[in-house]
Order: sequence, then structure tokens, then C-alpha cells
Amino acid sequence: MKQQPDFQKGNGLIPAIVQDSATGSVLMLGYMNQEALDVTHKTGKVTFFSRSKQRLWTKGETSGNYLELDSIQLDCDADTLLVKAKPLGPTCHLGQDTCFGNDNQTTGIQFLSVLQNIIKDRKQNLPADSYTTHLFQSGINKIAQKVGEEAVEVVIEAKEANTDKLKEETADLLFHLLVLLTEREVDLDAVVAVLEQRHRK
Repeated sequence: MKQQPDFQKGNGLIPAIVQDSATGSVLMLGYMNQEALDVTHKTGKVTFFSRSKQRLWTKGETSGNYLELDSIQLDCDADTLLVKAKPLGPTCHLGQDTCFGNDNQTTGIQFLSVLQNIIKDRKQNLPADSYTTHLFQSGINKIAQKVGEEAVEVVIEAKEANTDKLKEETADLLFHLLVLLTEREVDLDAVVAVLEQRHRK
């Protein structure tokens, strides 16, 4: 944030709208003071100032359903924060996905970003008996080879006009392509940005 939040407007507090960085769903509304904002940046876990308890509280400190910070944006008047985060479980204390009662589900193309995050986790932790772990341990040449093989399968099924098989092979291609991008530390969002830039030309 280049501009600094104006905490004076709200007597030291500022509203913080929390949005799921993968799905775009609004999860909750809380309030931050300067200390809560600093703790959020320092720990990577979204932290608020509780007006009822008059103290800092980290979302998930009791339930374990933390909000892992992705980014924070300041609005045009510098008096509201948009916090994008990854929820580790239901956000609402009533056990619902959001504090507004709606389900926080990925839809369509959004799932690809969620899937790449799962693949990133596999690369970092390398769980045993995981096919994705096996791919990463095999190296870039093997991963690239799998992308090529799956691309050929997509072409074959397209020519055969087998719609169900075409969908299956396309899913395999997308998965292996995400593994390849992750191996090369390229985010799917960066690829989409290239497409968006081309579209604007």
C-alpha cells in the first residue's frame, strides 16, 4: 500500500473486508487498528481489533480456521481495506463458509487457480505416494514429456469426435501443464494476464 490508511476517521479503527483470493467470495467484515494491520503483515494471518473484547484477535486463534494473508488493498478514500486471503476452513463462527451465509465454492475456471495452489503445496512438501510428488522428483524433462503426451491425446480424441474422452484428456493436459508452470515458478494468473493483454490490443 503506497498510501497510508486513515485511521482517524474511525477513531483509530478502519473496516477490513475479507475476500477469498481464489473464489472472490466476500467472507467477513472486521475492523483493524494500526497494530492489527502490522500484526497481519508480520504473521501472515489476518488479525483484527475486537470492539467487544477491546483487544487484538487473530481469526482462527480458537477454531484453527485461520485466514492466510495474500494481499491488502486500500480504497480510494484511504478508509477501507480489502483483504484477500486463503481461508483454512469455515470463516463464520457458526460453521458457515462466510459470515453472510453463502457457500464459498469455486466455479468453473476459478478451480484452476485453486488446483495450482494445491500443486504448489505438493511441490513444497512432497508427500509420499503422491503422483504430483513423483512428477516433481522426476524433473522438468519428464514433466514436459507428459505435457506433450497429453497434448497428443487431446488431438487424437478431438479427431475421433469422442466428447467424453476429449474432456478427460483435456483435464489431464491442464493438470500436467499446471505442474509444468509450477515447476518453472510461473503463476497461472501471469499466463492469463498475457491473454488479457493480447485481447486489449
